[in-house]
Amino acid sequence: MNIIESKFKTVLTYGTFDLLHYGHLEILRKASLLGDKLIVGVSTDKFNTIKGKTCVLPYQKRKDLLKSIEYVDKVIPEDNWDQKVTDIQDNNIDIFIMGDDWEGKFDELKKFCQVIYLPRTKGISSTKLKSILDD
Repeated sequence: MNIIESKFKTVLTYGTFDLLHYGHLEILRKASLLGDKLIVGVSTDKFNTIKGKTCVLPYQKRKDLLKSIEYVDKVIPEDNWDQKVTDIQDNNIDIFIMGDDWEGKFDELKKFCQVIYLPRTKGISSTKLKSILDD
């Protein structure tokens, strides 16, 4: 790595990003401000089934939506819980970001990169939106 490359930081975050909303945009915006490149891992439909989640939008639509956001530089599939170390190494990640509802759950990644838990946007979540739509 040369001196110019070492000044750039790559950030990684993950999520399902179903019913994309303001809270998602805020965490992506804040994550993007911490580095020069933001990579987003998006849970695949198969992985969501394993997690017991049902999505309104299929994986490809969620991926396309994220790719259209100016803060996002690259979208990768999240197929399983254990791929994070490989993704960090393969993408030269400097900073791993998750919402503070995951506080402490990814601390084992600190041996590979910096881990930061960002505060969630109050008053909005995909779960809340789904419950409104179901009413």
